[in-house]
Amino acid sequence: MQLLETKGLTKNFGGLTAVDKVNFQVAKGELRAIIGPNGAGRTTFFNLIAGKLSPTQGEIWFKGENITHIPPYLITKKGIGRSYQITNIFPKLTVFENVRLAAQAIEVTYNFWKNVMFMDEINGRVVEILEKLKLIDHKDVRAANLPHGLQRHLEIGIALASKPQLLLLDEPTAGMTQEETERMMELIEEVAKGLTIVLVEHDMKFVMSISKKITVLHEGKVLAEGAPEEIQRNEEVQRVYLGKQV
Repeated sequence: MQLLETKGLTKNFGGLTAVDKVNFQVAKGELRAIIGPNGAGRTTFFNLIAGKLSPTQGEIWFKGENITHIPPYLITKKGIGRSYQITNIFPKLTVFENVRLAAQAIEVTYNFWKNVMFMDEINGRVVEILEKLKLIDHKDVRAANLPHGLQRHLEIGIALASKPQLLLLDEPTAGMTQEETERMMELIEEVAKGLTIVLVEHDMKFVMSISKKITVLHEGKVLAEGAPEEIQRNEEVQRVYLGKQV
Protein backbone atom coordinates (compact mmCIF):
# COMPACT_ATOMS: atom_id res chain seq x y z
CA MET A 1 0.00 0.00 0.00
CA GLN A 2 1.23 3.48 -0.88
CA LEU A 3 1.56 6.08 1.88
CA LEU A 4 0.04 8.78 -0.34
CA GLU A 5 -1.98 8.36 -3.52
CA THR A 6 -4.01 10.69 -5.70
CA LYS A 7 -6.53 9.38 -8.21
CA GLY A 8 -7.54 11.60 -11.11
CA LEU A 9 -6.91 14.68 -8.98
CA THR A 10 -8.17 17.81 -10.74
CA LYS A 11 -8.51 21.48 -9.81
CA ASN A 12 -10.24 24.05 -12.00
CA PHE A 13 -10.20 27.79 -11.46
CA GLY A 14 -12.96 28.94 -13.76
CA GLY A 15 -11.82 28.03 -17.26
CA LEU A 16 -8.26 27.22 -16.12
CA THR A 17 -7.33 23.65 -15.20
CA ALA A 18 -4.38 23.98 -12.83
CA VAL A 19 -4.17 20.27 -11.95
CA ASP A 20 -5.45 17.85 -14.56
CA LYS A 21 -6.35 14.23 -13.63
CA VAL A 22 -3.10 13.59 -11.73
CA ASN A 23 -2.43 10.03 -10.58
CA PHE A 24 0.42 10.12 -8.09
CA GLN A 25 1.82 7.58 -5.63
CA VAL A 26 4.46 7.90 -2.93
CA ALA A 27 5.76 4.94 -0.93
CA LYS A 28 6.70 5.12 2.73
CA GLY A 29 10.29 6.32 3.20
CA GLU A 30 10.55 7.86 -0.27
CA LEU A 31 12.20 11.21 -0.99
CA ARG A 32 10.34 12.54 -4.03
CA ALA A 33 10.71 15.82 -5.94
CA ILE A 34 8.08 17.51 -8.09
CA ILE A 35 9.41 19.83 -10.77
CA GLY A 36 8.02 21.73 -13.74
CA PRO A 37 7.89 25.15 -15.38
CA ASN A 38 6.01 28.08 -13.88
CA GLY A 39 2.29 27.43 -14.06
CA ALA A 40 2.74 23.66 -14.10
CA GLY A 41 0.44 23.24 -11.09
CA ARG A 42 3.03 22.21 -8.49
CA THR A 43 1.95 24.45 -5.61
CA THR A 44 -1.75 23.93 -6.39
CA PHE A 45 -1.12 20.18 -6.19
CA PHE A 46 0.52 20.64 -2.78
CA ASN A 47 -2.38 22.78 -1.59
CA LEU A 48 -4.83 20.06 -2.59
CA ILE A 49 -2.93 17.39 -0.64
CA ALA A 50 -2.66 19.64 2.43
CA GLY A 51 -6.39 20.47 2.34
CA LYS A 52 -5.89 24.16 1.66
CA LEU A 53 -7.81 23.73 -1.61
CA SER A 54 -10.68 21.39 -2.39
CA PRO A 55 -10.38 19.43 -5.65
CA THR A 56 -12.87 19.82 -8.48
CA GLN A 57 -12.73 16.06 -8.89
CA GLY A 58 -10.58 13.10 -7.96
CA GLU A 59 -9.46 11.64 -4.66
CA ILE A 60 -6.57 11.86 -2.18
CA TRP A 61 -5.69 8.81 -0.09
CA PHE A 62 -3.30 8.76 2.87
CA LYS A 63 -2.43 5.53 4.72
CA GLY A 64 -5.37 3.85 3.00
CA GLU A 65 -7.89 6.51 4.07
CA ASN A 66 -9.73 8.90 1.77
CA ILE A 67 -8.82 12.41 3.01
CA THR A 68 -10.10 14.30 -0.04
CA HIS A 69 -12.50 16.69 1.67
CA ILE A 70 -11.27 16.96 5.25
CA PRO A 71 -9.97 20.32 6.62
CA PRO A 72 -6.26 21.15 6.93
CA TYR A 73 -6.08 20.85 10.72
CA LEU A 74 -7.36 17.26 10.54
CA ILE A 75 -4.93 16.44 7.73
CA THR A 76 -2.12 17.67 9.99
CA LYS A 77 -3.36 15.47 12.84
CA LYS A 78 -3.45 12.47 10.49
CA GLY A 79 0.27 12.90 9.77
CA ILE A 80 0.90 15.33 6.90
CA GLY A 81 3.17 18.31 7.66
CA ARG A 82 3.90 21.15 5.29
CA SER A 83 6.27 24.09 4.78
CA TYR A 84 5.57 27.01 2.45
CA GLN A 85 7.34 28.79 -0.40
CA ILE A 86 7.20 32.02 1.59
CA THR A 87 8.64 31.59 5.09
CA ASN A 88 5.78 31.08 7.54
CA ILE A 89 6.91 31.66 11.13
CA PHE A 90 5.97 33.79 14.14
CA PRO A 91 8.65 36.50 13.91
CA LYS A 92 8.17 37.96 17.41
CA LEU A 93 8.44 34.60 19.17
CA THR A 94 11.69 32.86 19.93
CA VAL A 95 12.86 29.82 17.99
CA PHE A 96 11.89 27.57 20.92
CA GLU A 97 8.46 29.18 21.25
CA ASN A 98 7.73 28.76 17.54
CA VAL A 99 8.32 25.02 17.64
CA ARG A 100 6.66 24.55 21.04
CA LEU A 101 3.51 26.30 19.87
CA ALA A 102 3.27 23.91 16.91
CA ALA A 103 3.86 20.94 19.21
CA GLN A 104 1.13 22.08 21.60
CA ALA A 105 -1.33 22.57 18.73
CA ILE A 106 -1.55 18.84 17.94
CA GLU A 107 -2.32 17.75 21.50
CA VAL A 108 -5.76 16.17 21.77
CA THR A 109 -6.52 17.71 25.18
CA TYR A 110 -5.41 20.96 26.72
CA ASN A 111 -4.95 22.09 30.30
CA PHE A 112 -5.07 25.86 30.15
CA TRP A 113 -4.12 26.17 33.83
CA LYS A 114 -0.82 24.36 33.44
CA ASN A 115 2.35 26.40 32.98
CA VAL A 116 3.77 25.44 29.57
CA MET A 117 7.29 25.46 31.00
CA PHE A 118 6.36 22.30 32.93
CA MET A 119 5.13 20.41 29.90
CA ASP A 120 8.15 18.13 30.00
CA GLU A 121 7.15 15.86 27.12
CA ILE A 122 6.47 18.77 24.74
CA ASN A 123 9.55 20.71 25.78
CA GLY A 124 11.70 17.61 25.41
CA ARG A 125 10.40 17.00 21.91
CA VAL A 126 11.11 20.62 20.98
CA VAL A 127 14.71 20.29 22.17
CA GLU A 128 15.14 17.12 20.08
CA ILE A 129 13.84 18.89 16.98
CA LEU A 130 16.06 21.93 17.49
CA GLU A 131 19.10 19.70 18.00
CA LYS A 132 18.35 17.79 14.80
CA LEU A 133 18.00 21.06 12.87
CA LYS A 134 21.12 22.53 14.51
CA LEU A 135 19.03 25.37 15.96
CA ILE A 136 19.50 24.58 19.64
CA ASP A 137 22.08 27.36 20.08
CA HIS A 138 19.50 29.81 18.71
CA LYS A 139 16.56 28.64 20.84
CA ASP A 140 16.17 31.96 22.68
CA VAL A 141 16.63 34.13 19.57
CA ARG A 142 13.61 35.89 18.12
CA ALA A 143 12.70 34.22 14.85
CA ALA A 144 12.78 37.57 13.03
CA ASN A 145 16.46 37.93 13.93
CA LEU A 146 17.55 34.64 12.34
CA PRO A 147 19.29 34.66 8.94
CA HIS A 148 17.00 33.62 6.10
CA GLY A 149 18.49 30.14 5.81
CA LEU A 150 17.91 29.40 9.50
CA GLN A 151 14.37 30.74 9.26
CA ARG A 152 13.75 28.08 6.63
CA HIS A 153 15.22 25.47 9.00
CA LEU A 154 12.87 26.74 11.70
CA GLU A 155 9.88 26.36 9.42
CA ILE A 156 10.78 22.71 8.91
CA GLY A 157 11.06 22.40 12.68
CA ILE A 158 7.54 23.78 13.04
CA ALA A 159 6.30 21.18 10.56
CA LEU A 160 8.17 18.38 12.37
CA ALA A 161 6.54 19.37 15.66
CA SER A 162 3.24 17.98 14.39
CA LYS A 163 4.82 14.48 14.24
CA PRO A 164 4.26 14.03 10.49
CA GLN A 165 4.73 10.79 8.61
CA LEU A 166 4.71 12.73 5.33
CA LEU A 167 6.43 16.10 5.00
CA LEU A 168 5.61 18.43 2.09
CA LEU A 169 8.31 21.03 1.38
CA ASP A 170 7.44 23.88 -1.00
CA GLU A 171 10.59 25.46 -2.51
CA PRO A 172 12.78 24.79 0.58
CA THR A 173 15.81 26.59 -0.93
CA ALA A 174 13.94 29.72 -2.12
CA GLY A 175 16.07 32.84 -1.65
CA MET A 176 19.06 30.92 -0.31
CA THR A 177 22.74 31.38 -1.01
CA GLN A 178 24.72 28.40 -2.32
CA GLU A 179 26.09 27.74 1.17
CA GLU A 180 22.60 27.86 2.70
CA THR A 181 21.32 25.54 -0.04
CA GLU A 182 24.02 22.98 0.75
CA ARG A 183 23.10 23.12 4.45
CA MET A 184 19.44 22.65 3.57
CA MET A 185 20.32 19.59 1.48
CA GLU A 186 22.16 18.06 4.44
CA LEU A 187 19.23 18.86 6.72
CA ILE A 188 16.61 17.29 4.44
CA GLU A 189 18.72 14.17 3.97
CA GLU A 190 18.97 13.84 7.76
CA VAL A 191 15.24 14.43 8.31
CA ALA A 192 14.37 11.96 5.53
CA LYS A 193 15.90 9.10 7.53
CA GLY A 194 12.78 9.02 9.66
CA LEU A 195 9.92 10.00 7.36
CA THR A 196 8.62 10.39 3.82
CA ILE A 197 9.32 13.69 2.01
CA VAL A 198 7.83 15.21 -1.11
CA LEU A 199 9.31 18.52 -2.21
CA VAL A 200 8.64 21.09 -4.90
CA GLU A 201 11.85 22.77 -6.01
CA HIS A 202 13.22 24.84 -8.89
CA ASP A 203 16.95 24.35 -8.21
CA MET A 204 17.78 21.47 -10.56
CA LYS A 205 21.21 20.76 -9.09
CA PHE A 206 19.57 20.41 -5.69
CA VAL A 207 16.76 18.21 -7.04
CA MET A 208 19.04 15.88 -8.99
CA SER A 209 21.36 15.46 -6.00
CA ILE A 210 18.78 14.80 -3.29
CA SER A 211 15.83 13.02 -4.94
CA LYS A 212 15.37 9.30 -5.37
CA LYS A 213 12.48 9.83 -7.77
CA ILE A 214 11.16 12.85 -9.68
CA THR A 215 7.71 13.69 -11.00
CA VAL A 216 7.52 16.32 -13.76
CA LEU A 217 4.33 18.36 -14.08
CA HIS A 218 3.50 20.34 -17.21
CA GLU A 219 0.26 22.25 -17.75
CA GLY A 220 -1.26 20.46 -14.77
CA LYS A 221 -0.49 16.94 -16.02
CA VAL A 222 2.22 14.40 -15.23
CA LEU A 223 4.68 14.65 -18.10
CA ALA A 224 7.24 12.15 -16.82
CA GLU A 225 8.29 10.24 -13.73
CA GLY A 226 11.42 8.35 -12.82
CA ALA A 227 14.88 8.40 -11.29
CA PRO A 228 16.95 11.60 -11.73
CA GLU A 229 19.05 10.12 -14.54
CA GLU A 230 15.91 9.05 -16.42
CA ILE A 231 14.42 12.52 -16.13
CA GLN A 232 17.65 14.13 -17.36
CA ARG A 233 17.61 11.91 -20.45
CA ASN A 234 13.91 12.41 -21.21
CA GLU A 235 13.67 14.40 -24.46
CA GLU A 236 10.19 15.75 -23.74
CA VAL A 237 11.28 16.99 -20.32
CA GLN A 238 14.31 18.60 -21.91
CA ARG A 239 12.10 20.33 -24.44
CA VAL A 240 9.56 21.82 -22.03
CA TYR A 241 11.66 22.39 -18.93
CA LEU A 242 15.20 21.20 -18.29
CA GLY A 243 16.60 22.82 -21.41
CA LYS A 244 15.71 26.18 -19.91
CA GLN A 245 17.48 25.35 -16.65
CA VAL A 246 20.96 24.62 -18.02
